[in-house]
Amino acid sequence: MTDKKLLSLLCMAIGSLPHQDIDEAMSLVEENFKDIPFWPQLSKMNKNENMVVQFLENMPACDYDENNDKMFLNTEKVSYIQELEQLFIDWEDIIVKNDVKVLNKYAISKNYSSTFSTFLNIVERIKPKFAKGQIVGPFTLSTTLTDKSGRSVYYDVTLREVITRVLSLKALWQIKEIKRVSPNTIPIIFLDEPSLSQLRTSAYVTISPDEPVEQIKTVLDLIKANGGISAIHCCGRCDWANLIKTGCDIINFDAYNHSEHFLLFSNFIAEFLKNGGKIAWGLVPTLNEESLKTITVQTLKNKFYDLIEKLSLTGLDKDFIKENSLITPSCGAASLPAYLADKAMKMTKMLVSSISVNN
Repeated sequence: MTDKKLLSLLCMAIGSLPHQDIDEAMSLVEENFKDIPFWPQLSKMNKNENMVVQFLENMPACDYDENNDKMFLNTEKVSYIQELEQLFIDWEDIIVKNDVKVLNKYAISKNYSSTFSTFLNIVERIKPKFAKGQIVGPFTLSTTLTDKSGRSVYYDVTLREVITRVLSLKALWQIKEIKRVSPNTIPIIFLDEPSLSQLRTSAYVTISPDEPVEQIKTVLDLIKANGGISAIHCCGRCDWANLIKTGCDIINFDAYNHSEHFLLFSNFIAEFLKNGGKIAWGLVPTLNEESLKTITVQTLKNKFYDLIEKLSLTGLDKDFIKENSLITPSCGAASLPAYLADKAMKMTKMLVSSISVNN
């Protein structure tokens, strides 16, 4: 059981930044997220750091469509069956035999993350209590990728299993790497799941809401079984009651834009908190460039306390809610100009400091 008691009123960031200079990006991380450093995706510098593409390294059936400039899964590849069989052999060696050498096959290489090695250097040097990694969520990846015919691979049971296992191994690799450089640091692994906001809509009308729960739970269970803390980020509206069934430790949402929708699930969220869960409130508006230009820390602090007041109507003590809260930007910052991304990261830190001293 991982101790989460110290995970209280700290700031975290979501995965992406717009910077095209590694040193600038990582200085921003170290300056503002010393308690929970993270490795940002710099997709403007390298298209392989796009949140979908980044986790396709060593994915069986992975292929590239030059005409449309996109990755897809191709079950007609000559090597597909061999790749598939090897994945299941590797899974057995890694999960049952704890073979780290085999796990390293599922590493995120420098060609797919320019920042991970610098992130590890920071973790090794400052030895924080927590460190954050991330993967694209299995539901989002399997509904975003298509097969050769253009059909979502989610509807292919085998490919869905392939995606779930590869992402699980990439999450496990991050945990092992963080622990390798700083054994007492607790890894927090986020699953970025924007596609969950499309469930119960015409986009995924044939998908039962319970199906993604089982797919996501597979990954989260592996994270927790290996000493990590599991988290789910969804920046749109989603069924939080159903998502809580995954057993995640942290739920992270866009509290700036979607707080009223989130509070529709207040009773479920209250039970989640009572059972040891944490809420990461995405208060700093990275998806609203004009709002970010003018917003103040005081305005966001007032919003935070207003949300706590409303959630306390479930009978929860307001201090208890506050103690089980974290603060983040509303989403990744890759779409922002660098100067505004800098402001968002600094404001996240300032907001936590402001809340912490306000009793």
